[in-house]
Amino acid sequence: MTLTPQWLDELRARTVLSTLIGKSIKVTRAGREYKACCPFHNEKTPSFTINDDKGFYHCFGCGAHGDAIRWMTDQRGLPFMEAVKELAASAGMDVPAPDPRAAARAEQAVTLRDVTEASAHWFRERLADGEGAEARAYLARRGLSAATIATFGLGYAPDARGRLREVLAKFGDGLAIEAGMLIAPPEDAPASRKDPYDRFRGRLMIPIRDVRGRTIAFGGRILGQGEPKYLNSPDTPLFDKGRILYNLDRAAPAARKADRLIVVEGYMDVIALAQAGIEEAVAPLGTALTEAQIELAWRQVPVPILAFDGDAAGQRAALRAATRALPLLRPGHSLAFLTLPAGQDPDDIVRNGGAAAFNALAASPVPLVDMLWQTAFDGRSNDTPEARAAVRKQLFDWAESIADRDVGAHYRQAFRERLDAAFFAPRQRPQRTFAATPRTGPGRFTPPERAPSASLREIAPAIDARLADAVLAGLLRYPARLATHAEALATLPVADPATGQLLAALTDIAFDAQESLDTDGVMAILAPMPVYNKAQELLSADTIQFSFTRRLLFPDDAEGQRAHAAAEQAAVRDLDEAIAAIIAWPEVERALAAATDAMRQQLDEESFAHQQRLMRTRSELAERLAGLGESGRP
Repeated sequence: MTLTPQWLDELRARTVLSTLIGKSIKVTRAGREYKACCPFHNEKTPSFTINDDKGFYHCFGCGAHGDAIRWMTDQRGLPFMEAVKELAASAGMDVPAPDPRAAARAEQAVTLRDVTEASAHWFRERLADGEGAEARAYLARRGLSAATIATFGLGYAPDARGRLREVLAKFGDGLAIEAGMLIAPPEDAPASRKDPYDRFRGRLMIPIRDVRGRTIAFGGRILGQGEPKYLNSPDTPLFDKGRILYNLDRAAPAARKADRLIVVEGYMDVIALAQAGIEEAVAPLGTALTEAQIELAWRQVPVPILAFDGDAAGQRAALRAATRALPLLRPGHSLAFLTLPAGQDPDDIVRNGGAAAFNALAASPVPLVDMLWQTAFDGRSNDTPEARAAVRKQLFDWAESIADRDVGAHYRQAFRERLDAAFFAPRQRPQRTFAATPRTGPGRFTPPERAPSASLREIAPAIDARLADAVLAGLLRYPARLATHAEALATLPVADPATGQLLAALTDIAFDAQESLDTDGVMAILAPMPVYNKAQELLSADTIQFSFTRRLLFPDDAEGQRAHAAAEQAAVRDLDEAIAAIIAWPEVERALAAATDAMRQQLDEESFAHQQRLMRTRSELAERLAGLGESGRP
């Protein structure tokens, strides 16, 4: 199938974007545009703008931006081709025909869906009639209302071998077997058992739907005694249990509105939460959360919350999900974990305390980094060097499995800082009782008194504290660079007070210095000052991983000395580049804020493109700084 740019442009032109979006959220005309509260994040004042003439939407709050197709994929959660087909049907356009083999597969998929939809209809009828009394009693004990039962399409499969086969006879045994509704007997089965038979018997039936709400498979819960407790459809051309999240068709819009996606263990947890008013819940299908399901969850929200049962099996499932997520982590995307009381599941929580009880627990989920930290210590003593080394190895093995360099570097730094705090008590320098006397004299350069502007003060927290510490450590290692950068660094906004005080002291030293200084000379000047301990901390081994923060030992042999000189030159170059980047960062932030304000005044493609260029510039700065950090790893 080939979708040409011309065909897609025609599809967009035939779609009235405000009407499409208005089917999901309330939109209000504002001049030639429309406004709404953004469905991609929580807000009370509308910042979401829809421009029918230009065919795109934009949120000034969270930056969401796109056209009709992007709306269907991001807000509705549809795959690209499903989004195109639905828009084309509404616009009265024919989707270009695929190749014959793809057409045959599509026709087969439609026929298989007819089989599963017919089965779902029959199961619902059986639940409602006399045969479904036991299943209805079970649902009543679970506290499910008639409305909830209808919403989720629950049904009942009678305990008989051939009842569903009779219903599906018009499709033929072959299609019913391929759809997973019948089981083909083995070739060596006795003559009386040669016919295909119903897969689901004597079970409460729970339809599994795709993102468009079409039944593609089933989960069946046994009523009474027997194993397995839950039985799922096998993998079919319609259904791959590792790539589907139960209830995603209903949960996706709710998740975007709530900015929260809850991943629970089972069907009944999802259904119980929905009845309590928590509609943004999904579940894997009888397997541990897979990589494909994690990616699917990330399409809805950047940090899904896993709320697995509080028993040992639930916690093992949570750890498996955590370790599977590590290689996939990327900036802004992670997992969080909800620790439920031992022996309870989400269904128990809402049945006993309602949505308020569950939401109270979900208000403070455990970040992935904290979950790994806690797990590394669970059931393990840390009172010997070997035990502590084992904890460290486990944590850093997890960090090494993260493919994204920047995210991996931050995990290693977080683990390093926590291990230092847990296992190595900081050495306190004795308190000095005298103060430094600033040097004065003729010819001393006094920098202009320039306070940071309001815009710089507002973005000061954006200058990463780790990076600021790394630059200061580099200046302590290579104090000759102070003279080059002191004036520019003097007005740099720094969020951390201790870091800011050390930066001010170093720039003062640069302006005062009558001769070149080395590290020992700078530390001697800082010794009587309160910032001395901060400087010592930055120079300590294994604190910050940049090339310019490492201590380079001077070798005795000539070859080693040449290598030392090259490493020193490279470190100074990296230091100069890092300083240039953090000086540029506030200006880029200021320009980005101005560009965003300009977009508010006039939303067009030119202003959007300008804002995007500045966002790419900021990303490139951040990536380069992350690369400098990676270059310092031993």
